[in-house]
Amino acid sequence: MSTVYLLFTLEGMPDDLQMKPGQLLARGVCRHLVSHDFVTVEELTPAPGLRVDIMALGPRGEVWIVECKSCRTDFTSDGKWHNYLEWCDRYFWAVDEAFPTDLLPDGTGLIIADQYDAEIIRMAPETKLAGARRKVMVQKFARHAALRWHAVRDPGFSVSWGL
Repeated sequence: MSTVYLLFTLEGMPDDLQMKPGQLLARGVCRHLVSHDFVTVEELTPAPGLRVDIMALGPRGEVWIVECKSCRTDFTSDGKWHNYLEWCDRYFWAVDEAFPTDLLPDGTGLIIADQYDAEIIRMAPETKLAGARRKVMVQKFARHAALRWHAVRDPGFSVSWGL
C-alpha cells in the first residue's frame, strides 16, 4: 500500500501559466463534457500504478476515461493506456488539432480539444463495467472530488491517504 501526499496551493497566478499542455487540453475537455451532462475529475487513480488524466461521470452513472496527449512523444511513451480500459465504460484520447490522429488505436474514442473547449470526433465503443467495479469507481470519483473541493476551500490544506 502506498501513501499519496497532496499539497494544494493557489498563488494567484493565471491558470494558463501554471498548466502544462496536457492540462490545458484537459481543461477544454472537462468544459466540453459538462455540455453532455458529465462531471469530471482530473488525475484520478483507479488502481495502484495507474493515473488517468480525466475521469468523467455521466448522468446515468456512465464512467468515461479520457487520456490527453499533447504530442507524438507523449503518446508513444505511454505504454499503460490499455490498462485503463477495464476501469471505464468508454475510453477516449484527447489531442489538439495538430496531433497526428492516425497514431491513435482503432476502437477508442477521439476528442479534439484546446484549452477552452473540445469536440467528440469519434465516440468510443461501449464496454459496460460490472456493477461492483462501477460502484468502486463512483466512490473513488466522489472521494477524489470531495478532497479537491476541500483543498480549494482551504488553500494550503494537506491530505494523505492510502491507495
